[in-house]
Amino acid sequence: MSTDDRLPNRVREIRENRLMTQAQLARKAKVALRTVHSVEKGMNCRMDTKRKILLALGLRFEDKDFVFPSRGGSLIPPMQSASPAASESGMQGAGMASAGGMQGTATSESESGSGGGWPGN
Repeated sequence: MSTDDRLPNRVREIRENRLMTQAQLARKAKVALRTVHSVEKGMNCRMDTKRKILLALGLRFEDKDFVFPSRGGSLIPPMQSASPAASESGMQGAGMASAGGMQGTATSESESGSGGGWPGN
């Protein structure tokens, strides 16, 4: 595959800001570690894989254009009209590991009985 087939994305940046390893992201997204590695290198992947990665990072599917910009697309975060605080901060939440975001994922993992990705769960 040529370098023309690769599109930059923000998966690695967001994952690292959430203090997650590639293995943790792969496990949480229920994809292969090799898939996470390839996606972070800019290789193309299926829409379902993008959805799984977005959700595992604590993002919404609607954020896909921010994380996976299309050719000629912008890396500028989308405006969120859901709450005034979200609009003011843009996608700061995508780049920072907040305690609220972490609790939400830990709660959903413990409710599902999957064991979770955090030590001690």
